Amino acid sequence: MKSIPDLTTAQKVLAAQPFSNLLGARLTAFDEGEATLELDVRDDLRQQNGFVHGGVLAYAADNTLTFAAGTVAGARLLTAGFTIDYLRPAAGTLLRARARVVRAGRSRVVCRCDISSVDDNGVETLCAVAQGTISVPDSRTGVDADT
Repeated sequence: MKSIPDLTTAQKVLAAQPFSNLLGARLTAFDEGEATLELDVRDDLRQQNGFVHGGVLAYAADNTLTFAAGTVAGARLLTAGFTIDYLRPAAGTLLRARARVVRAGRSRVVCRCDISSVDDNGVETLCAVAQGTISVPDSRTGVDADT
């Protein structure tokens, strides 16, 4: 049986990621097949037109998809792949990514993620959607059971 971390443990895992610290990411929800990651929008996260850089949105999707998978599959996970569709430019003062498990299998977990920008009034605007497959490495070998 896999050990499923709680929010506090999951936040420690996030805090151990240097890139997540650089971006200032926070895990605000982690439970029952869902996870939410937030980060404050800063000028150094924007592209030349003033919108949040697409790479920041992709980071948010990737990490949130994997954390959502962690709520059902434990902490030892790897992203196998994901796709992202940018719907509109992300502005606002906060970026919020919410992911949920679609299907959890023995070696793969499929998740979906909505990424929204949040303005000063708390109004959320959906700016990207992503779907990903998260690999559950074999505990004996450390590699994906399907490879």
